[in-house]
Amino acid sequence: MSAEATTAAGTRERVLDAVRANDRFLLVTHENPDGDALGSLVAMHGVLRLLGKDAMMFIGHDEFPLPYEYRFFDLERGVVTDVPQDLQARVVVFLDCGNIDRAPEALRDPELRILNVDHHHDNTRFGTIDHVVPEASCTAEIVWDLMRSLGVDATPDIADALYVGLVTDTGRFMYENTGTRAHVMAAELIAAGVDVHAIYRRLYEGIPYAKLRLLALALASIRRFDGGSLTLSRITREHFADAEAEDSYSEGIVDHLRGVHGTKVAALVRELMTNGDGVRRAKVSLRAADPDVDVSAIARAGGGGGHRQAAGFTTKLADGELVAFLRDALAAQLGAAPDDGSPR
Repeated sequence: MSAEATTAAGTRERVLDAVRANDRFLLVTHENPDGDALGSLVAMHGVLRLLGKDAMMFIGHDEFPLPYEYRFFDLERGVVTDVPQDLQARVVVFLDCGNIDRAPEALRDPELRILNVDHHHDNTRFGTIDHVVPEASCTAEIVWDLMRSLGVDATPDIADALYVGLVTDTGRFMYENTGTRAHVMAAELIAAGVDVHAIYRRLYEGIPYAKLRLLALALASIRRFDGGSLTLSRITREHFADAEAEDSYSEGIVDHLRGVHGTKVAALVRELMTNGDGVRRAKVSLRAADPDVDVSAIARAGGGGGHRQAAGFTTKLADGELVAFLRDALAAQLGAAPDDGSPR
C-alpha cells in the first residue's frame, strides 16, 4: 500500500469516528457548486439524517437560483442560507472544497472542528481532519465509501445524489479519473434505484433555449493561439443580455472548446457583474485536452485551483493580459515558446 493510500485509510477511520461520536453537523461545499459538490452535500446530509444526526446544509443566498440542471434536488428541508447561531456546537463538514478561502468568512474560524472531505489533489488541508483522496473519481465516491462503512443503505434520493456527483465529475465516465471503482459505485447505485436515463435527461436534456443562444454566441467568439494549442472564447455581459441567459447557462460550454482538434487547453472566459467598485472581473474555466498539461497549476497561478484536467480562477486581468498569461503558462508546461500571438 502506498504512503498516500495509508494516509487516506487513517483519515478515513478518523472521519468515521468523528461522525459516530458527534450529533450536530453543518455541511458546506464550495462557491458556485457543481454536480459533485451538490450531490455530495445532499447525499451526506441524507446519510447523517438516517443515522439520527442533526445535520444542516449551508448554501449561501447568492448561490440561488441553482443551475437549472440541479434544481430537481429537494432542498426544501435541511438547507440554511445563513450561518447558524450554534455554529460552534457543530462539526463542520467541507465537501469537495479544495480551499477554505472559497467559503464564507464565518466558516474560516480556526476554532471550528472541520472535517475536510475532498478529492482535489491540490487541497490545502485546512481541516481538523483532512480526508483527501486524490485517486477518487469524485467527492461523491468518498461519501459513498463512508456511507457503506457506516452501515447505511442508500435511499433513492441518496443514490440519485451520489450518481449525479459521479456522472458529472467523470464527464459521463469519459474522463481519465474514471476507474474500476467508479463503475462499481455506479452499479451499486443503479441497484439501489437510480434511473440512469432520467438522471441523464435532467442533467443534459431539456436545455433552455436561452442557453442554446448563449452557446451560439460563445462559439462565434472562439479564438485560437499557438497553432491551436489554446482555444479560447469570451462571454461578455452583453452576450448574456442578448441571449436572455442566466449566468449558470455558461456551464458546459468550455467542453465544446476542449473537443476542437489540436486543442491542448480550452479556456472559457465569463465576464462577471461588477461588485459596485467598477472593476471588471471574469471567471476563467480551463479544461486540459492533453495529458501532459495540468490546468490546476495554471489556475493556482491565477489564484484559483481544481483538477489536472478541469480547473478555474477569477481574474481582473484585461483580455490581452489574460491571453498572454494563459499562453505563457501553457508554453511553460509544454516546453515551447508562444508564437507571435495571432489568433488561428
